[in-house]
Amino acid sequence: MSVTRRALLVAALGSVAACTTPKEDSTAALSPLPAEPDTKVTAAELKSVSHWAGVYLRGWDYTARVGLPLSRSADSWDHYEVSYTVDASVAMFRATGERRYLDRSLQFVENVVGSARSMRGGYLGWTSAQEDGDEVPLYESYFWRYGTGLLVAMRENAAVYGDPAYRARYDRLVSFAEKHIFEKWYSRGSDDTIYRERTHMTAHWALIALNLSRVTADAGRKQRYLSVVADVDQHVPGQSGGLRQQMRRHPVEPTAYFWSDRWGSAERPGQDVSHGNGVMAYVVEARDRGTTWTQADLAAFSSLLTRVVWPGGTTYKAYVDGSGADNGWFSDGFVKLGRSSPGVQQRLESHRVVNDQFAANMALNARLLGARK
Repeated sequence: MSVTRRALLVAALGSVAACTTPKEDSTAALSPLPAEPDTKVTAAELKSVSHWAGVYLRGWDYTARVGLPLSRSADSWDHYEVSYTVDASVAMFRATGERRYLDRSLQFVENVVGSARSMRGGYLGWTSAQEDGDEVPLYESYFWRYGTGLLVAMRENAAVYGDPAYRARYDRLVSFAEKHIFEKWYSRGSDDTIYRERTHMTAHWALIALNLSRVTADAGRKQRYLSVVADVDQHVPGQSGGLRQQMRRHPVEPTAYFWSDRWGSAERPGQDVSHGNGVMAYVVEARDRGTTWTQADLAAFSSLLTRVVWPGGTTYKAYVDGSGADNGWFSDGFVKLGRSSPGVQQRLESHRVVNDQFAANMALNARLLGARK
């Protein structure tokens, strides 16, 4: 997310913003030691969905004013930027069931589809001035991990899915995403376009595949999507393992995970926190959808957040080994860990770097924690 837009969103919501070390043994992935169970906080003690909806709505007009022109752009870099707004509105729809949030999500995603142009191979897509007018799989995956998340939210809401008007829009978007996003890039060479050289870039495609596996009506496509998810989790083609093999016991905090963004590496400082949000966005949804990720995994990631990355106050680390300093932007992934534990959610309630995406996902966390209670 650009620094300028991030700062403006924080201001709009009335919030307060805020070296290389020796190589570790990389012979095997290690599980963290179990963290102490959180028994002090209950869902009833947490701030409500309506509280976070109120925070989110402070930026309602601003996000439309900034986001709508970006969604109409034919440059995929602009879609990268507006992806956070789509995630926020989808989270608000999931948290509240209110269709104004669904309608905004649909407006943004349909605008992006409407801006697509004919590309090679009979596919539709976009180019970007950021990359000399080329098509950019990273930018498209960054947006469509949340564009396909909208489709899952619609599919899982019986009233919306059963509404003929919404169903027609849903069907068009599913067809577009299956052909002009996943199929297009997979057919152009999955080793280069889907299974990327960095963990977070690959995680974007894993989330797209996971989402599409929930909405496709085609058994063959579904199998391919699930195969991609399994590959990313267990063995990325051309690499020594997958995301699970990347996770190791933290060198400083034994209850936390540590990982490098480079496949097969365990060198510090490891994944940078900013891009680590992309890994978290995938893992949390994958856990909720019943893949190989477990509650114990989320506890290890939560320990990483609360004991290493954000040890207290306004101290934010730049890397997952606890080194460097950063701005505390957790909105795109780490905030979603709040749904796994009332204690983590309560800790996040004190976070001071709040934008629309953070507030919306806090609302969804509160909703899911309440439902689980």
